[in-house]
Amino acid sequence: MRLRPYSAADEDALIALWQRTWQYAYPSIDFGERVRAWRERWRTELVPATRITVAESDAGAIGFVTLDGSGYLDQLVVAPEAWGSGAADDLVNEAKQQSSGTITLLVNADNARAIRFYERHGFRHTHDDVNPTSGRAVHGMQWERPKTAR
Repeated sequence: MRLRPYSAADEDALIALWQRTWQYAYPSIDFGERVRAWRERWRTELVPATRITVAESDAGAIGFVTLDGSGYLDQLVVAPEAWGSGAADDLVNEAKQQSSGTITLLVNADNARAIRFYERHGFRHTHDDVNPTSGRAVHGMQWERPKTAR
């Protein structure tokens, strides 16, 4: 597994990966219906304003992370078959390296697996909120670089 910067040629594969991963995590939601809006958001919000790092194996992309200039991590996506492989760990650690020292994110309140993952990586719960798009409950979380680390 290796990490590399996003290129425009990755768009279709990463959008398909996003859809497949979210569909796996939330089978009762039709993410196929959301792909068109997601692609628009990808092109107009994420690609221009975030640094996107891709995790890939010999078979292709298995994950990605987005981080904007303020330290907001909008997406950490890893293919379900790569869960537990270390890809998510590598991606979040790369985001930490790219950050200015603080990362914030929103995670679905019912996604216990993701919450545990972020807590293991030093994120702490900061507030509760509601996702304005889905209406789902979310937790705000934050990571800060330890003062002695660089």
